[in-house]
Amino acid sequence: MTIFEAPRGTNDILPAEQPLWRLVIAEAEHLCSLYGYRPIQTPVFEDTALFQRTSGAGSDIVQKEMYTFEDRGGRSLTLRPEGTAPIARAYLEHGLHREGQPVKLYTIATMYRYATPQRGRYHEHWHLSVEAIGSEDPAVDAELIQLYEELLARLGVTSYRLLLNSIGDENCRPAYLERLTAWLDAHADVLDDDARQKRVTNPLRVFDVKNEAVLKALEDAPKIGESLCDDCRAHFDQVKAHLDDYGVEYTLAPTLVRGLDYYTRTTFEFIDAAIGAQSSICGGGRYDGLIEEIGGKPTPGIGFGAGIERLLLSMEAAGVTAEQPGLDVFVALLEGDHKPRVLPLVAELRRAGLRTEVDYAGRSLKGQLTHARRLGAAAIVEWSPERSTIRRPGQPDEEVSTAELAERLRR
Repeated sequence: MTIFEAPRGTNDILPAEQPLWRLVIAEAEHLCSLYGYRPIQTPVFEDTALFQRTSGAGSDIVQKEMYTFEDRGGRSLTLRPEGTAPIARAYLEHGLHREGQPVKLYTIATMYRYATPQRGRYHEHWHLSVEAIGSEDPAVDAELIQLYEELLARLGVTSYRLLLNSIGDENCRPAYLERLTAWLDAHADVLDDDARQKRVTNPLRVFDVKNEAVLKALEDAPKIGESLCDDCRAHFDQVKAHLDDYGVEYTLAPTLVRGLDYYTRTTFEFIDAAIGAQSSICGGGRYDGLIEEIGGKPTPGIGFGAGIERLLLSMEAAGVTAEQPGLDVFVALLEGDHKPRVLPLVAELRRAGLRTEVDYAGRSLKGQLTHARRLGAAAIVEWSPERSTIRRPGQPDEEVSTAELAERLRR
């Protein structure tokens, strides 16, 4: 008989792991609400062209990582590899641009990328995507960055670094790309095949290679920060000033470009070396041309994507734990035929908000008591038709009228 296993690159989130997951999700949702970001959910799959147009046909996502398939109607669809483009599509499609701007949205959802599975990186993985669409105010950039830093602080993660850069816009980037291309032509021997392929589609992407030797050589290449126009430089200066106002520490990273075509101006990344070589736990930036690229009017925006599994690794490295919620009441049966008379009590206690359990395995009384202690029950009831006993760890046993049990346990 075949024993099925989860597909490679996917991950079961087991009950013992759920407390930390729920801690992260609850804190992220609460924090987004405090900052005025509203929840949104988009479909798991979108038209393939949405990602080709926004991420860039030559990006690693489009070239190597998308799960693309043809449905029975002959349409090319893709499982979402990231959250920004679908949220931008929903913003435009449903007229959110007619609301007060910026529209601040977030989603916690599964993303799908085909790449070699690594620690904390799966084909199916969970992302927190937070987006502010409709404002070019540098203070929005700083707010969004500070939001994620606040999330890390609330979850007990302290060993991270924030990398920050500006990659300019359509006004200053063309001249910079000419300088960069000339340098790459003169230093073609330092590039590997990956870098050569990336420069064909977008020379900026050469800074996104993984080869350490190539990255070392690229330190001598022209930097986009040296070519920013006055508007982009002023915008970046204000972003940095607002981060200083928040008390957010950052490291300027002149080669931080991110890997998608839609990024403009501010780019940033949170890294945590404690979780290994693949140390990125959050990345994002400004995408002022994205809405226009999918058919809307020019609309500024900024957002980030943060992997939940990667964040959990950072929490693990920081020693953060979360306890499994315990059981409030376990009702132990002296006789098996008592169960029909006990179930109404169990239902009443649950309606009162008490986590309540009863034996479904035909255990002896001794076995029930052992099982109740294993579940961490705060109270164990030895039920009998007339009078029952309530046992609580560290307290004297209490014998009460069975008719009074529910009221006594609710106290």
